[in-house]
Amino acid sequence: MPATTSLKSHSVIEQTTSRIVIADDHPLFRGALRQAIARILPQAEIVEAGDFAATTAAMTAGEDPDVVLLDLSMPGAQGFSGLLYLRAQHPGVPVVVVSGAGDPGVIRKCMEFGASGFVPKSLSVDAMGEALAAVLAGGTWTPPDVDMSSAPDREAADLARRLTSLTPQQVRVLMMLSEGLLNKQIAYELNVSEATIKAHVSAILQKLGVESRTQAVIVAARMAAAPWTAGTPA
Repeated sequence: MPATTSLKSHSVIEQTTSRIVIADDHPLFRGALRQAIARILPQAEIVEAGDFAATTAAMTAGEDPDVVLLDLSMPGAQGFSGLLYLRAQHPGVPVVVVSGAGDPGVIRKCMEFGASGFVPKSLSVDAMGEALAAVLAGGTWTPPDVDMSSAPDREAADLARRLTSLTPQQVRVLMMLSEGLLNKQIAYELNVSEATIKAHVSAILQKLGVESRTQAVIVAARMAAAPWTAGTPA
């Protein structure tokens, strides 16, 4: 992000007291983003999270954030799994995806999965201010140079609808299935019975319209910005 910028366009939000969570596993980028937000929103409370576990902890510590700036891939989440989980667990909190990927297809999927905005990591501070202003006002924001007007892929849109129907716990189970964990291992990690996990898996298969856990992982991988590979940590 550029070191200097005019902040005139941010006058509407610069006095706003907001709680913002920055979820990214790269400390240097988190620091740069924190500095940019501090200039745009001097009164903001900024919380940093370096992995998805810290992100979920920040979401439940104190008042709900006014916005979450989420990297698509970080320890504990990969592809759209983190976005899906946050939207299911905290539907009232807007999530803005901050990513180095600027492919229109990825941006469209983020918005279909419930993101309130998509911000490229190369974005200027001025444009970041515009994005935050739009989202904090209850709107959405995507890069103006990206054409979002074309008709979405029907199959992809239908699958997006199915994935967003999963509960937060089902999203977590799907994430763990994608890592290659067995029901017994997932039950241990989530501190529930194996029977509960089996019930979640059955519900996941039904909602995704597939017949096996392998097919569920394949479905998730098709919709991910980065492939979910069984046996590979997120």
